[in-house]
Amino acid sequence: MHATEELRQKLTQRISQLQYGENPHNLYEPIRYIMSLGGKRLRPLLVLLSYQLRGAKVDDIVDIALAVEVFHNFTLMHDDIMDEAPLRRGQPTVHEKWNDTVAILSGDTMLIKAYDLLLQSPPPMLHKVISLFNKTAVEVCEGQQIDMNFESESTVSEADYIEMIRLKTAVLLGYSLQLGGLLSGSDDDNQSKLYEVGEKMGIGFQLMDDYLDVYADQSKFGKQVGGDIIANKKTYLLITALEMATGEARELLEDWLHRQDFDPAAKVAGVRQIYDDIGIPNLIQLKMNYYFDQAFEGIESVEGSPAGKEVLRTFANQLMKRDK
Repeated sequence: MHATEELRQKLTQRISQLQYGENPHNLYEPIRYIMSLGGKRLRPLLVLLSYQLRGAKVDDIVDIALAVEVFHNFTLMHDDIMDEAPLRRGQPTVHEKWNDTVAILSGDTMLIKAYDLLLQSPPPMLHKVISLFNKTAVEVCEGQQIDMNFESESTVSEADYIEMIRLKTAVLLGYSLQLGGLLSGSDDDNQSKLYEVGEKMGIGFQLMDDYLDVYADQSKFGKQVGGDIIANKKTYLLITALEMATGEARELLEDWLHRQDFDPAAKVAGVRQIYDDIGIPNLIQLKMNYYFDQAFEGIESVEGSPAGKEVLRTFANQLMKRDK
C-alpha cells in the first residue's frame, strides 16, 4: 500500500470515531453525515505529510490534522447553502437533506469542534497554531465574499480571480502544510516555504476543479457537472472566454449568459462548445500546470528527508492527474 493511502486510511478511521454530540439529534447528525461522505482528505493529509518530512511519526497529531478537515467541511456546508447546490460528493447536500437552518447551525458547531481539535496542539505551539488558523479562516471568508461579489460584477480580471481562489481555497492548503511543519518543530523560514507550496498547489487544484466542473465525467465528479455554466459563475474558463471570444462566438456566449429561460443541458453543451472552439481547455491546463510546477519547485527547497519529500511530490502529482 502506498504511504499516502496508509495515512488516508488512518484519517478515515479516526473520522469514524470522532464524537460531536448527541442531542439535539438533528444538530449533530448532519455533521456525521457530511464527514462520512468521503472526499480526498487532502488538507489533513498535507498536515501529516509535512509533519513526517523530518521523520516524525504522525500518530500524535491525527486529531489536530483533522481540525482542518472539520473546518473545510463546515465551509462546504455553508457554501452549498449560498450556491443552492443539490449535490456534494454525489449525495444530497445537508441543506437539501435537512434544511437551511439545520445546515447553518450544524456548520457553526463544526467550526467550534475544529477549535476543540486544534486545542490538542502542544502548549508551546498553541498560540501560533490558533493565530494562523484564525488568519486563514478569515481569508477563506473573504474569498467566499469576493466570489459572491463577482456574481454582480460585469467584468472580472484574471488577476482578481486568481486572488479570489487564493483566498477561498489555497490559503487553507498553505495552512495545512505549515501546520505540519510547525508541529514538527520546523523553523519559521521552512514553515513559510511549506505554506507557499500549499498555496501554489491550492491555486492549481482550484483551477482543475473549474475545469472538471465543465469537462468531468458525472459518474466520477460527485457534483453537478456544468453547474458553473448554468449559474453563470465567473470561473477562469468564463473569464478567459469573455476576453478572447469575438464575432459569432462572442454573441452566442453573451446570449447564453443573458437567457432567463433555457434548458440546462443545452446551455452546458452550448457554452462548452464555445470553450472548445476558442481553445479554453488548453489555456486552463497551461495555467494549472504553471502553479503546480511552482509547487514542485517549492518542495525541492523545503527541509526534509529525500523519502519524505518524494511522498509529498508523489501526492502533488496525483492531484494534478485527478479526474474527479
